[in-house]
Amino acid sequence: MEGADQVATTTEHAKELAHARRLLTDEQYGEAIHTIERLLREQPGPRERAEGLTMRLVGFIAVGRTAELTTALETAFEANKASPDLGTFGELNALAALVAHRMGSLDRSATHLVRSARALDTIELTDATTAWAWHDLAMAYSYTGFHGHALAAIDRARQVAVSIGLRSADFAAPGIRLRLAVALDQRGDADGCQRVLRDVLADLDHRRETGQLDGMRPSSLGAYGYALARLAAFGVAGDEQDPAAHREIRTLLDRSHDTGFGADLRVLGLVCLAIAEGRPVEAVARLEAAQISDDTLDAPEAYRLRALAHLAAGDPASANRADRHAFRLASGYFERLRELFVEAVAARLDSEELRRSVAGYADDQRTDPLTGLPDRDRLEQHLTTILSRGDEVLVGVCDLDGFTDVNTEHGRSSGDLILQRVAGVLNRVMRLGDFVARVGGDEFAVVLPPAARPEVGEIGRRIVTAICEEDWAGLVPGTRVGVTLGWAGLREGRAFASANDALDAALAAVADAKGGRAR
Repeated sequence: MEGADQVATTTEHAKELAHARRLLTDEQYGEAIHTIERLLREQPGPRERAEGLTMRLVGFIAVGRTAELTTALETAFEANKASPDLGTFGELNALAALVAHRMGSLDRSATHLVRSARALDTIELTDATTAWAWHDLAMAYSYTGFHGHALAAIDRARQVAVSIGLRSADFAAPGIRLRLAVALDQRGDADGCQRVLRDVLADLDHRRETGQLDGMRPSSLGAYGYALARLAAFGVAGDEQDPAAHREIRTLLDRSHDTGFGADLRVLGLVCLAIAEGRPVEAVARLEAAQISDDTLDAPEAYRLRALAHLAAGDPASANRADRHAFRLASGYFERLRELFVEAVAARLDSEELRRSVAGYADDQRTDPLTGLPDRDRLEQHLTTILSRGDEVLVGVCDLDGFTDVNTEHGRSSGDLILQRVAGVLNRVMRLGDFVARVGGDEFAVVLPPAARPEVGEIGRRIVTAICEEDWAGLVPGTRVGVTLGWAGLREGRAFASANDALDAALAAVADAKGGRAR
């Protein structure tokens, strides 16, 4: 009887999750979050809990509950570990990419995008979770500016949806092509922008003719409306200038949501209509009064519309200034991509060096799983071997400054990224033959031969400089990481009784250095 009750409960939870997914699809985010949190209080099974936490994260992102995103993301990843599912894992990484993008971390966003795509590519038996995972990956690609990847991912989402009988209208996602179009225009390709916008409108006509428009998501209707409005703002001759077409634009924009993406599209769409209808002064005034999120259509969009308004008003000089500002904002993103490419190559080289450095410990159980460095046990064995020969030894401990704040503000996964990068940096700046280990927490140790005593000051400066000059904010936005060093064995003839004695002396030196700095 107990087994039957459990099956019934699981079935009921599955129905609740399906209902919550429908609410998310219809963009009723508040009700969806309420439904999911009620389900989570009922302590569902591991699989249902993981799926519920993932869908709750979708809702949090949609309504802008930014302060809760880091914790919600980590909780969802932990739940997926307890009940592994590739579709959920792929969706979680797509959502993590969106979160990282909003936090300004392009490299973390790209990492999650790749992890999501690789996970989803391995799925053979697809289901609704897989379809929505591809959809969310497409959205993540689109918001982060990888428009070609976004188009490919949404095609995969539609293929999966059709194969399992889901509504194709739910996966229309005209916003993806809309973002591609405005991105082209913001970079100076107005002709390319107009071609893509006409493709969006051809899709709108098809869905209108096949009776799918009434079942469209509110954000999709808003995207169709803005595509019409944006084309009208170009002043292209044709039915885009017809009053009936403008009434349809307003209708579509009004059917989008009153908050977030939909509200922004409505404001920008009315700006476009003011330009198209010969009211450029009103268009500029609307832009100056608006509070538009950069996530909607990227920061350059408002300046590009301002340029179109000034052109319509016969003020080419002001239009040129606005266009130059829009282009400067758009090109800044690609400059960051170039920087990321260089940083990625440097990180890869660090990783390769680190792997070579610790290759000798590959079969040793005493290796730190996070960084690949020898752990404290392996460090103590290394020191014991040296001391047993009667040799002297220099031991340095590096204690990270500011690391606790990273874990507190950004979560443990961000802290792990910092520790991995520190391991690579230490391995890069130390000399061939120096021993580097992770002691535990945010502490690392280096072991040098006694002949290095005259160089300790320079070695310490090299470590501090390398860690302080690393682009930590690029890895985890808002982060600053420093390091405090303590050395044991600096006095010639100092013999340590044991490995613990040497390590404790170095740890005490770190504590003294931190205490002295505080005073």
